[in-house]
Amino acid sequence: MTAALYTGRAMLRTAVLERGFPGGELLNTEYLDDVIGFPKILGYELAEKFAAHAKQFGAEFFETTGVASVTKTENGYFHTITENGDIFRSPAVVVTAGGTPIKLGIPGELEYAGRGVSYCAICDAAFFKEQIVAVVGGGDAACEEADFLTRYATKVYLIHRRNEFRASKILQKHVFENPKIEVIWDTVVEKVEGDPKEGMKGLRLHNLVTQERKFLDANGLFIFIGFRPNTGVIDGHFDHDVMGYVVTDNAMMSSIPGLFVAGDLRSQLTRQVTTAAGDATTAAIAADKYISRFKEIERDGSGEATREAVESAHINAGGYT
Repeated sequence: MTAALYTGRAMLRTAVLERGFPGGELLNTEYLDDVIGFPKILGYELAEKFAAHAKQFGAEFFETTGVASVTKTENGYFHTITENGDIFRSPAVVVTAGGTPIKLGIPGELEYAGRGVSYCAICDAAFFKEQIVAVVGGGDAACEEADFLTRYATKVYLIHRRNEFRASKILQKHVFENPKIEVIWDTVVEKVEGDPKEGMKGLRLHNLVTQERKFLDANGLFIFIGFRPNTGVIDGHFDHDVMGYVVTDNAMMSSIPGLFVAGDLRSQLTRQVTTAAGDATTAAIAADKYISRFKEIERDGSGEATREAVESAHINAGGYT
């Protein structure tokens, strides 16, 4: 929506293809307190404000069941095809498809998402001051985020289905030396329990070795068992990091000229509302420069000119490094 705001302000006709109501992960978050200017705001309210702002500058929103593919054609244009079968033709595309946290798939997980269940400690840790929380996972993210959560929570249970972590030794050291963290080995979470009005109250645990089952009092559950970037919509090869996130240049352009990437889909240090908006601002401004150069050379009318436009516009927008 930030990208749409800036392309709209640049007087570019902008189509926003959205699966369902605009907002993405904002709709899975009850409150946010880390967006500048909004000390505390409901996720869906922030999404509504973003969408209204983008529409103010002419962005057209199209609700779809999803985007099937983004394909670059021989003449340099992209065909973005929705699962409904609609085709959008454009010289440039900004892909902000984000990623999907891998879920446990247990009862209560979806019911208490944003009301105790979270997939982002940086986003939600501050809501659990002086409370008891649990973390599920055994990799770098789980250990790092468990350590981070102790800045707020009085107690952090780190639950892992095996008897050793996959995390780096230094992160394991931080966990084992932190008096607020208690590791629960060989155990899985079977169910999230709570109250529809008050939110999550605790977890049902199952020890895979002893077969013991017990209830764990906890106000929050942070799940870090993986995160998948939604890159499946992009046709053709693109440069990516070892985790599959798209590598971009400083103008947010991917290795495919004219295809820009912003937000959680991009290879970067952190994934927050503010960083996504920053990425999108840069991507939109770079896309405007790319399209201007593309159109300028394309006016010659030849296929060769179009290919030249792609290369020239690519350089003009910042260049891929």
